Amino acid sequence: MAETNRSNTADFEKALQIGRPPNVVKCFPNSRALIVSGKFIDRAMLVKGGAIAMAANGRSSFVIRGALKAAQRANAAIIIEIAKSEGGANAYCAVNYWNIARIVDATCNELGITIPVAIHADHYGLKSDEDVEAAKIEIPTLFEAGITSIAIDASHMPDDKNLLGNLELYPYVPNWAGLETEIGEIKGKEGLSTVEEAIFLIQGLNAHDIFPDWIALNNGTTHGIEASDKGIQVELTTRVHDALEKYKVSGAQHGTSGNSSDRLREIASRTRTTKANVATALQMISWGLEVNDFGNAKLDDQGNFFKVSNQGVTEAMWSEMVSYAQNQGWKAGNYKKLNLPFENKLLAQSTEIKNRMAKRVEEFVYNMLVNVLNTKDTAPLALAAIIEAGSYDAGPKGHRIEDPSQWTSEQIVKRGASISSDKGPKGDFDD
Repeated sequence: MAETNRSNTADFEKALQIGRPPNVVKCFPNSRALIVSGKFIDRAMLVKGGAIAMAANGRSSFVIRGALKAAQRANAAIIIEIAKSEGGANAYCAVNYWNIARIVDATCNELGITIPVAIHADHYGLKSDEDVEAAKIEIPTLFEAGITSIAIDASHMPDDKNLLGNLELYPYVPNWAGLETEIGEIKGKEGLSTVEEAIFLIQGLNAHDIFPDWIALNNGTTHGIEASDKGIQVELTTRVHDALEKYKVSGAQHGTSGNSSDRLREIASRTRTTKANVATALQMISWGLEVNDFGNAKLDDQGNFFKVSNQGVTEAMWSEMVSYAQNQGWKAGNYKKLNLPFENKLLAQSTEIKNRMAKRVEEFVYNMLVNVLNTKDTAPLALAAIIEAGSYDAGPKGHRIEDPSQWTSEQIVKRGASISSDKGPKGDFDD
């Protein structure tokens, strides 16, 4: 055991020297937090097999703290992320694209966290050509702030515009960074993604020497506090992943808060999914709300949450939060908007209360990592991948297969017009 510990320590020290990307080194030159590219997290899951890294949406410092402590206990590589709606320029959280890496770094150093952590800009949403132009300025600022992975999400746009937007923005993403692309927002059973859409996007990227680490799709999940009647459609997910096998792209599962542990285990064992986003569940748990076994908050007949006594925030604070939400006319699904106005109020609570908020998140995340997502002991696998690469850059998993001459802008528009897909109603960028 002592020999194993010495080996792990030696691997950590070596990975710390070579595995932190240049932007992380520049932001945190004296840090001992192992913040790495999302590519290495994906590689660790692939090596273990049947494992899915949790991508914990850090809507508050309490969620981040609890998730990191759980990952350390489980010896598991983890992703901490924030979506554009949560932490972009018009966000509803105090944690944002530009401070999340600093919060993670500080927390890791404070707590002695040694597991590899990727910082992911989730759902960088694009709704128009104007958004694409704005992104050329904004995306570099995310990496300047310590982001190590990004999801370019133009999934609600027509398929040709989705692909063209990805192509146009890729030069603004460092080659070493983790990259996620998307063909489907969270819409439940409406507008399910198709194999044809997935192949179109990945082939077009491949022709231009772009090899995403993950692809996300609408495979039937819901978001927030909603429970799905069917949940994740495993068969659909399997068909998409099988069709993309030769392109070496992994799956990213969104909307996990609305799915049972059994369904998530099935996704882990039967598909090529290596990343699972968890957002709303962690928020609710930190506040002390009663949840089911997979993190969905329970509601009474009037649509009100159940607050667990002596868990999460104080009863007085919860009453204040509920009153604030009611005055704003917010229903249960919009309680997420409480994050921004109440972050400082929550930070002003006693250490005891703040610790129990983070502890509740820790226990939930630990159980998911170990008993649901199968990520226990994946941290050493990520360290090994860094050491094998000898660099902060894992390199691409895939290689060019498609002919670039067949994927010009004009041909992309023509090909896209032939794709039959119902994207359904307006989707959601949260998990």
